[in-house]
Amino acid sequence: MTSATRLMHFRHSDAIWSEYPELVAGTVTVTGITPDGPAEPLIEKFTAVAEARLAAGTEAEFPEIQAWRRTFSRMGLKPTQYRCASESLLRRFRKERVLPRIHPLVDLCNAISLAFAIPVAVFDTAMISGGLEVRHANGDEDYLAFSGETEHPDAREVIFADAAGRAHARRWTNRQSGHSSVRNTTASVLIVTEAMHDSASEDVPELVAAIADALGDVWRVSPETAIPTRSSPRVEFTC
Repeated sequence: MTSATRLMHFRHSDAIWSEYPELVAGTVTVTGITPDGPAEPLIEKFTAVAEARLAAGTEAEFPEIQAWRRTFSRMGLKPTQYRCASESLLRRFRKERVLPRIHPLVDLCNAISLAFAIPVAVFDTAMISGGLEVRHANGDEDYLAFSGETEHPDAREVIFADAAGRAHARRWTNRQSGHSSVRNTTASVLIVTEAMHDSASEDVPELVAAIADALGDVWRVSPETAIPTRSSPRVEFTC
């Protein structure tokens, strides 16, 4: 490990695993991302899958979305006011039939999220201190909104927190932070996907493999993947 390499980690807290035993999570970590990856053909491929699913019914009917709606209700959130990221993407795509292009990696992960109807979060690891833990907020963490404003999550809210007390996502799969969002200088990323529906134990590994294969095709990199569990929750990686 060179002096420029950092050892990092990702995990869900014991309390999260205890309260949500149906959770299935997966991670992909990779270095070598550039802002010019030729991702458009794969974006179109996964978008077509989403189009076919939406032709048969709205996103609100998908079991993946229904499971996250139930989870948000359990967290005390109105699920039609605070939506998981994949529902928000599907809803926008159903209405507009296109998603805005942000960065090849983000666009690709959004397309894969559309196809699987499962939230996919992408974090620039250079902007994370130590690692990320999905846990209940204390209420004093800092969250940088995309508007540039700093917010403080409510106590007991589920967040992605790093060692510096920064929240990199609020309301679990609802909203990421602008602090660790992918930008043109991003080279190393942590990608996290989480699901709660009945077939999640089959779907999440398939989604993780799809992301890893797509990254390899577009950027000629070798991603590392993991499926954290309640008995083995910690994923360590270098970046």
